[in-house]
Amino acid sequence: MVQAKAFGIRSARARDMAVVAGMIRQLAKYERLTPYLRLSAMRLRRHGFSRRKYFQCLLCQSGKRVLGYALYYFAYSSFTCRPVLFIEDLFVLPEERGKGAGKALMTALARAAAKAGCEQMEWIVLDWNTASIKFYQRLGARLDKTWVLTRLTGRRLRSLAHRF
Repeated sequence: MVQAKAFGIRSARARDMAVVAGMIRQLAKYERLTPYLRLSAMRLRRHGFSRRKYFQCLLCQSGKRVLGYALYYFAYSSFTCRPVLFIEDLFVLPEERGKGAGKALMTALARAAAKAGCEQMEWIVLDWNTASIKFYQRLGARLDKTWVLTRLTGRRLRSLAHRF
C-alpha cells in the first residue's frame, strides 16, 4: 500500500466492484451522463479480474472508507513506441474533494505509468469541468485541444462491423 498523507492507495479487488460501481453512478450523475450508463458490478468484476483484464483500478482510502477510485488501462503510442497509461475515470467523493485524495490517486497512477515504462498518461476531461481542469493543471498537465474525441457506438458500430 502506498501512503500519501493520511490516505492509503491500493489495488482494487473483485469484491470492491460494488463500491466502485456506486462511485461510477455518482460520476455519471456529476458528468450529466446518467442516460448513457449501462453499469453492472458483475461485468466490472469479469472485465477487471478474469484472465483477460480490460482495466485496472486503484482505490484511495482513509481507514476502511473508500474515498475515491481511478480506473485505468494501458494503450500504446506508435509515435513514441511506448505504452501509455490511459485514465478512464478519476473520482473522489464530493465531500472529500480538495483534501488530497485526487492528488494521491494521480501520484499512484504516475508511479504505475513510470513502472510500466510509459512516456505519458492521458485522460479526457469535460470542457465545462473547470474545477478538474484547474486541478490537473496544478499537477503540471496541459490541455491539448487539437485532438477531437471521435466515437462510434451502438447500432452504428454493429452496422460497420457487419459491412463488407
